[in-house]
Amino acid sequence: MAYTTADARQQLLDTLATAAEELGVALAALTDAYEQLDENAAERLERDLFRPVQAAYGRAQRTHAGFAERHGLPGRAFEPAAAGAPAHGVRGFLTLAVDAVARADAMLADLQDSMLPVEVGDPQLRAGIEEVRVLLGRVRTGSRELLRTLGR
Repeated sequence: MAYTTADARQQLLDTLATAAEELGVALAALTDAYEQLDENAAERLERDLFRPVQAAYGRAQRTHAGFAERHGLPGRAFEPAAAGAPAHGVRGFLTLAVDAVARADAMLADLQDSMLPVEVGDPQLRAGIEEVRVLLGRVRTGSRELLRTLGR
């Protein structure tokens, strides 16, 4: 079966959408964790985790929409992810968020490694994916630091 440019573009769009959905899950989990923290820890969570994930989520959505528009593909709306169970606690919510970020980052890394973004010749897509991955790179370090100091 021949692999067409249209197939490659749709695959890119689908992967980007799935990664954005994972970032939505991470945002929901971070919001739930925030609500359970004291003021100081909540400020750190917002600065070190929530803002980079929120920026990455927005960038992923804009990259998705721009790519779809440039290539005449159907766009989509991203719905907010559902809130988690309160029994998870702060550590549980942070773990959910970090895991979702890791899944999104892995999807985007695989996409970059596949050379698909180069093959379809879309520099804006490549730049958008790179920007999202840079933002996500900050999250793992910030989450480890926050988890290390919780409860002290």
